[in-house]
Amino acid sequence: MRPLLSFLAVVVLSLPVPAICSAQQIDRSRLPLPDAAFKGKINKTFEGSEQDYPQPVAPPQGAPNVLLILIDDLGFGHPATFGGPIPTPALDRLAASGIKFNRFHTTAICSPTRAALLTGRNHHQSGFGTITELSTGYPGYHSIWPRSCATIAEVLKDNGYSTAAWGKWHNTPDWETSTIGPFDRWPTGLGFEYFYGFQGGETSQFYPQLFRNTLPVEQPKSAAEGYHLTEDLTNDAIAWIKRQQSISPDKPFFAYFATGATHAPLHAPEEWIDKFKGQFDQGWDKVREETLARQKKMGVVPENTKLTPRPQEIPGWDSLSDDARRLYARHQEAFAGFLAHTDHHVGRLIEAVRKLPDGNNTLIIYVAGDNGPSAEGSLTGTTNNIMTQNGIPDTVEGQLDEINEIGGPQHENHFPVGWAWAGASPFQWMKRVPSHFGGTRNGLVISWPAKVKDAGTVRSQFHHVIDIAPTIYEAAGIPEPKTVAGVKQTPIAGTSMAYTITNPDAEGRRTTQYFETGGHRAIYHNGWVAAAFQGVPWELTGSKGFDNTKWELYNIEEDFSEAVDLAQKHPEKLKELQAIFDKEAEKYNVYPLDDRFAERVVNPERPSVTRGRTFFSYAAGTNRIPEGSAPPIYQRTHTITASIDVGEDETQGVIVAEGGSAGGYTLYVEEGKLVYEYNFFGKERNKIVSAAKLPSGKVQVEMDYQQKPITKANPAVGGTVTLSVNGKQVAQGEVPHVVPSRFSATETLDIGADLGSTVSEDYTPPHAFNGKIEKVNIELK
Repeated sequence: MRPLLSFLAVVVLSLPVPAICSAQQIDRSRLPLPDAAFKGKINKTFEGSEQDYPQPVAPPQGAPNVLLILIDDLGFGHPATFGGPIPTPALDRLAASGIKFNRFHTTAICSPTRAALLTGRNHHQSGFGTITELSTGYPGYHSIWPRSCATIAEVLKDNGYSTAAWGKWHNTPDWETSTIGPFDRWPTGLGFEYFYGFQGGETSQFYPQLFRNTLPVEQPKSAAEGYHLTEDLTNDAIAWIKRQQSISPDKPFFAYFATGATHAPLHAPEEWIDKFKGQFDQGWDKVREETLARQKKMGVVPENTKLTPRPQEIPGWDSLSDDARRLYARHQEAFAGFLAHTDHHVGRLIEAVRKLPDGNNTLIIYVAGDNGPSAEGSLTGTTNNIMTQNGIPDTVEGQLDEINEIGGPQHENHFPVGWAWAGASPFQWMKRVPSHFGGTRNGLVISWPAKVKDAGTVRSQFHHVIDIAPTIYEAAGIPEPKTVAGVKQTPIAGTSMAYTITNPDAEGRRTTQYFETGGHRAIYHNGWVAAAFQGVPWELTGSKGFDNTKWELYNIEEDFSEAVDLAQKHPEKLKELQAIFDKEAEKYNVYPLDDRFAERVVNPERPSVTRGRTFFSYAAGTNRIPEGSAPPIYQRTHTITASIDVGEDETQGVIVAEGGSAGGYTLYVEEGKLVYEYNFFGKERNKIVSAAKLPSGKVQVEMDYQQKPITKANPAVGGTVTLSVNGKQVAQGEVPHVVPSRFSATETLDIGADLGSTVSEDYTPPHAFNGKIEKVNIELK
């Protein structure tokens, strides 16, 4: 069609496309494409009549199959492909058949990056200035995906592609993730014809909460039988691609593969963790130095790149106790095993695609991180990432007894901040800090071995995640649509990167790009960056305010790592960039700035199916109710009443449970006795058990919880639990501490079972109730 398209056009099976569907004869700017006019002939009878069957929509001739891969929470300095300490041979092979980009950027946090990636618009344009759980009622932050920002999947599907997505989907509003929808903003409502994965920001890799399309499904085998989510996702993706190519080999596919790895919990099979035993005993300071040396040798950073200094808030490795160093090294070994395991299985997917007919002509885009490394494990690391996100710190002493279990299914482990800093080498800061490249600079590989003439080389043009969508459209010969489903489209903010593939030394076409999440902000313009840091990312409560913000200035054409602040030397240049930031912020819905985190979890203005309600009644079998749609019982007096039938034989199983191994509660029957167990982040497990067995027949059981006053000294204070059977008290006990605001990212409220990872260690999932449940009522006081 044109020289650039002929370069990028990727076809797995180059079969003829009907002339009526050729790019030259169809206006593809308005989607879906209109029904074709009838061009046959109709007589009174079939004799002399001529058929003209409406043909399926087909993409432009030579349109590519596209595999888009996104890894979670991976730093620029993590994978060996970009000089990191963790071997990634599958990514190495992909880079050897393609090109690496060393100045590619994300938004510094997950939901915003994914919205920008899939639309080609800036994240605030799509309502994703933050993650869904922290949404606020402003156009740039409400997390309600607008119809004016169609996804790559919608555009490609309407142009004749098969579309499918796997893994993490963190772009449905928190109040719309239950099994009754609405499903408009699920993957299948945004252009993906098939989805297998999970909602929310993270999930257990051993006991994930999975959906196939919009229906909840349970994992095919248990963790004890060797289950791991990354392997499962890979197997399913390979099977779908083979099925699609078997049934419709002339139809290209768009496959979006977004692993839950390497986001916390940092879960990997023990044999993968063991591969790295002792390899990080030198500590994070030394690992950063070693990483930069490799990066220079490989040519992924300029020879004059400086290693930015360790922030004073992060302790030096040599200052740590022996116990701390031993614990922290184990945390990093678990992460390394997780990344290596991920690389292996993603490599299987890449290999399967390459083995397709003409597989070398498949366009593979691999984004090595949706943001920089995560600091959510706090300074000490943790065996419960959800606990630290609730504002409750872990301790070295509290983790040592569990050190050999780190990385396994028992814990929601996350490494300490020092390893996040090391993984961002050579840059400053990490995830949630878009003011600096440690939060936004991620490795990118684009591979097309059939056409890339200088495979294995590096590109250094400045680009952003919004540039992926227009790159794919140009590769397919599909224009940016003006309308989709009758809705006028917001113009794409991205710039195609295709020119960099054909011309490695071409002048960069992205001259300006703003960055903002959580109040941190920066602006890139013609080789300069102005940056405003808004506080350390592991402090998840409070606001720093915006009155005394200090801005920094960097010339990144001369200073690759942002090591030399030029704000004092060039104040006029700084003012110029600040004015550009303000202009971009006004244009793209960035205001109002908000640097709060935990305070935004509970928002009385946010849409909710529970707001204003104090009484909830659930029928037997109601399950997979996400926390955003469940009764908010956190630190609140409440009762749970269940009407059940107890058989003559020994009855057992879960009546109601919410949460999982990271935290939650469960009311169940064991050995005929009523049990209430509260899991406080895996650190405390309090059980209240009835003295006698339940009587047979129809029984009403009740758990009454009385909350004690919350104090500044004890923000997680609990209360008193009383169990009653048929109106008679049968047990009472104390729950010293309770979860302040959230049990998990993806665990749910379930009636008659405990799905996903279990609240209690005394049973395995689903531990379904083997009696009969009439209803379960929850009343908030």
